[in-house]
Amino acid sequence: MKNIKYKAIFVLLVFLTALFGTVFFAAGSSINKENSPYSANKDSIVKWISTDWLLDHLNDANLVIIDTQPTIWDYTKLHIPGAIYLNENIFRIHKGLSPSSYAPTAAIEPIFREMGLKNTDTVVVYTGKGDHSGKGDGLEQTHVAYCLARYGVKEVYILDGGFEKWISEGKPTTQEYAKAQTSNFRANDRSKEYVISMDELKKIKDKPNVVLIDARPKSVYEGQGPWSKPGHIPGAINLPWTRLYDENNPRLLKTSGEIKTILDENGITPDKTIICSCGTSREATSEFILLKWYLGYPNVKIYEGSFTEWTAYPENPTVTGPYPYKQKDSGKIPTDTTRDTVNEETPGFGIGITLLGVLSLLAF
Repeated sequence: MKNIKYKAIFVLLVFLTALFGTVFFAAGSSINKENSPYSANKDSIVKWISTDWLLDHLNDANLVIIDTQPTIWDYTKLHIPGAIYLNENIFRIHKGLSPSSYAPTAAIEPIFREMGLKNTDTVVVYTGKGDHSGKGDGLEQTHVAYCLARYGVKEVYILDGGFEKWISEGKPTTQEYAKAQTSNFRANDRSKEYVISMDELKKIKDKPNVVLIDARPKSVYEGQGPWSKPGHIPGAINLPWTRLYDENNPRLLKTSGEIKTILDENGITPDKTIICSCGTSREATSEFILLKWYLGYPNVKIYEGSFTEWTAYPENPTVTGPYPYKQKDSGKIPTDTTRDTVNEETPGFGIGITLLGVLSLLAF
């Protein structure tokens, strides 16, 4: 009987270690925005910087500043001194059935060379609301940051708060154009590390340890939008990318504590495999780089094809409405072919059953 008790105690200790290890990892230490560059760890490819940090390092060697404002006219009107212009759409082509595929690495390498990027450079990206065009939504800088990392830039900094914060603080601006020098940049395709294909997604998306995020606005997730089939991929939960940014400035991150609270409320925890998606993967790149590099979650993938590729195949089902899976009538009862929720069981219930079983053994 003593052996049973010892085994029960051992099981309990292992269980509590795993449980609280996960909790502590999920909570993590807060990221101090006063210490630029900031991210989950010093080895992150993508980091964030403050406007003060950039002002102090404007003239650093091997620091390239890229303006990603919505149009060339926004850059022409005003930009940060020394910045060169890059439009985010240059990375996309029509490939197969997907009109929003990422261009081959061999096509991007000569572009980076003409811009003068070197493999030793650190690249700062920023965007603005588009004072001339009025088209900026804040995603330009995170989308370009993802693309730079994807095609092999060694270190990418995102200007937290973007051009609006820079201007509001009275920091220098100019209409002078920087001169781009040519280089011998060697691209490195990192897509295999980051990307999950449609076929791979189908195999794992319904597993209980996998969370599929749809980063689009709630109305689009539920059924609005230009796609041939409305709604979202079955099983995807809705977390609009804007929820993780300041309400008044979609280029300014909320604190890491605020972001983790939102993620936890949606069951997006670091112990799970997290897949980011949206319409064309543009919004998804924002959440991908935030989860992977700002918070350091270990298992994060991006479905680049997203809903555009998904709906290009008629056999792929979609779901409309606010729930991840199709509901019978207007209630919360799933159809026979779906699960109740994104997670198959309530964590608290499972924990209670496990503890009850161990305590029962201890009682003997």
